[in-house]
Amino acid sequence: MTAPVPDADVQQAAPAARRVLAQAAFEARMILRNGEQVLVAVVIPVLALVGLVKGTFVEIDTDGLSRADFLTPGVLALAVMTASFTSQAIATAFDRRNGVLRLMATTPLGRGGLLAGKVLGVLAVEAVQVVLLGAAAFALGWRPDPVGVVLALLGVALGTGAFTALALLVAGTLRAEAVLALANLLLLVLALGGGVIVPAEQLPGPLATVAAWLPSGALGDVLRGALVDGALPLLPVLVLAGWTVALGALAARLFRWH
Repeated sequence: MTAPVPDADVQQAAPAARRVLAQAAFEARMILRNGEQVLVAVVIPVLALVGLVKGTFVEIDTDGLSRADFLTPGVLALAVMTASFTSQAIATAFDRRNGVLRLMATTPLGRGGLLAGKVLGVLAVEAVQVVLLGAAAFALGWRPDPVGVVLALLGVALGTGAFTALALLVAGTLRAEAVLALANLLLLVLALGGGVIVPAEQLPGPLATVAAWLPSGALGDVLRGALVDGALPLLPVLVLAGWTVALGALAARLFRWH
């Protein structure tokens, strides 16, 4: 007859919050240890900022602002997109293809904990992006509105929610190879014509109207409003919040774990 196992020897799962934080730390480390991910999420935005501020090859209407003050919010928005959309979509798609998501969903972490860990991991990477980009921008002469720095965090949070939801929607419905191509292509299209770095109203023709209603254009406008004017523009905030809700609902409904 087998003796009962003492309670002290029974292994129990860690509390839910600890499990989610552990997963978030793992997700952040995986991004920051991957050379390609660091290139896309950190190096390219910093180089873009320096090139656009110091270079004269692109004429930009800064509306009386210094190039650093005008361009830094848009480059920060681009950095949020690279971390929460491009990097997350590609990593999640390949985890799904390799069966990692299906396996993790059966652990005590669960599906909800896994997704929460991914979002928190993205926020941790974005914290690194903000520090590095902020330091580079400050060295280039950027002087943001102090109140706007706090308000910009709301824009970052909303943008992270919208683009992480988009990443999960794409990664959970398409083949990994298709996600790899689509994520990079979509980032390029939105960066050039989505109202991110250059405000939507400065884009040509009907593109100006379309870009203002895209999550990229709304995120750029929110960060510019916060960091330049020290206030949150209401319509872009509502547009970004609407995209966050809509994309989140679609991702929850259509995401496939295997």
